[in-house]
Amino acid sequence: MSAGAVPTPRSGAGTPRDDGSVTVEAAFAICALVAVFGLVVAGIGVLCGQLRCADAAAEAARLIARGDRPRADAAVARIAPAGAALAVRIVGDEADVAVSAPFPGGLLPGRWVEARALAVLEPEVAR
Repeated sequence: MSAGAVPTPRSGAGTPRDDGSVTVEAAFAICALVAVFGLVVAGIGVLCGQLRCADAAAEAARLIARGDRPRADAAVARIAPAGAALAVRIVGDEADVAVSAPFPGGLLPGRWVEARALAVLEPEVAR
């Protein structure tokens, strides 16, 4: 070997400091993929909950407009996500209906999903 030549490592042989670095990088990559997958699944759950709340609010507004509050409560219980709440406000000849539900899976406190609908009361129901 000449005085200025730097020896090159043989194939498959690295410096001792590099041992296990690929394993750690792979572990970080897998953790990141699992976190992203979890966020995507949670987002899909919230989207589905929002759509169900919107459907329940529209149906409840129609039933409230006809003067059928008990069936509106039953429709929200059947259509909206578990734990959903129905709020009705009647102003003049309009029924403003809001359906809200907790975060799917109950992982976060509070009401995270809400939908509103407005319907004009039927003449025989209007005050």
